Amino acid sequence: MRQPHTSLRAGILAAIRSRNDATDAPALTAQDGKAVIASYNIHKCVGTDKRFDPDRIIDVICEIDADIIALQEADQRFGERAGLLNLDRLRDECHLLPVPITAHSEKGHAWHGNVLFFREGVVQDVHQLRLPGIEPRGALVVDLDLAAGPLRIIAAHFGLLRHSRAQQAAAIVAALDAAEDKPTLLMGDLNEWRLGTRSSLRWLSPRFDPEVATVPSFPSRFPVLALDRVMGSPHNLVGSVEVHNTPTARVASDHLPIKAHVDLNRAMAFFDTMPDTVVAR
Repeated sequence: MRQPHTSLRAGILAAIRSRNDATDAPALTAQDGKAVIASYNIHKCVGTDKRFDPDRIIDVICEIDADIIALQEADQRFGERAGLLNLDRLRDECHLLPVPITAHSEKGHAWHGNVLFFREGVVQDVHQLRLPGIEPRGALVVDLDLAAGPLRIIAAHFGLLRHSRAQQAAAIVAALDAAEDKPTLLMGDLNEWRLGTRSSLRWLSPRFDPEVATVPSFPSRFPVLALDRVMGSPHNLVGSVEVHNTPTARVASDHLPIKAHVDLNRAMAFFDTMPDTVVAR
């Protein structure tokens, strides 16, 4: 009966160590295949002060200055399920455009709360993936053509139950196994702090390594749990991951944003060395 509490304590200690060991990598640009990729659970724009403030969330998104950013909980969950953010302001001030999807309602922006914004490139394909589990969950699988080459983004929000998260991780891997191989990022609020064999994210292995580059992002006032992740396939696609911890971010949502520094050139070099029988599934 005491094992779950032991696992929680171990997860908190690991998250604190990750926070202390995190490196402050310099900001990169999309030039030369390098880019800043971010993930942010915006908690339906309700901050830790209980105030609904979409403009404050956009302020944080502009602070992050990412080339690509995945948001979770970006729509109302019930009722007309309308989008919560001002897309015009995101375009004009943050220079970000939403990946086009079929939302749950005419006023919606997201797929099961997930929306992906990008600054440069061309959207080649979008697949709205339903994820298994007790709660309704989904993921966006987006193929982008960037100046440095192709990049696949999977933006997801996993469930609260560990068994559901394991099913969702397996579904992500199955979807990738059925698709053409290309450099891929999986990012979002994956709702898992455990590491090792008790982690529901172990079902992502070996395509992704869920034990690298974990940084605590929750709760935003004093982050100790690494619920938000960015993982790469191949693993060298992600150079470093850090939490975006500013005064505004600490109050705007119950999660802090995380951002990853990626180098698409390294990933493309990896694929260039692989036999065609492995690259083309």
